[in-house]
Amino acid sequence: MLIEAFTYRMDAHTTSDDPSRYRLADELELWKLKDPIERVRVNLVREHHVGQEFFDEVQAESDALAAGFREFCENMPQPSPDRMFSQVYAEPSPQLEAQRAAYLDYRASFETEEPLAGSSRSGV
Repeated sequence: MLIEAFTYRMDAHTTSDDPSRYRLADELELWKLKDPIERVRVNLVREHHVGQEFFDEVQAESDALAAGFREFCENMPQPSPDRMFSQVYAEPSPQLEAQRAAYLDYRASFETEEPLAGSSRSGV
């Protein structure tokens, strides 16, 4: 089942962001009450008498799913450099093909250069 929920970003954009500069504490408290995940949890407890064991199982299952997904992503083969140009449009355009060719030529220019001592050119 997929539940799409448009909601409020509770946390900062980044670790260096300070939302207290542009948000009032009352606003944050108001949105805490509207948190869709918490509202579903409360509904399951109150209306359906779901116990903590269920939530623990869901958490363990989601943690395992996330760990498996992370492992899969970290071990994926490196895509080819021109992969970002594929499946952009239903039909490739001349402009897209020109951009692809220019990018591959740019990358190729680094392959012929001698790397600086002690440096690596991987991932260019």
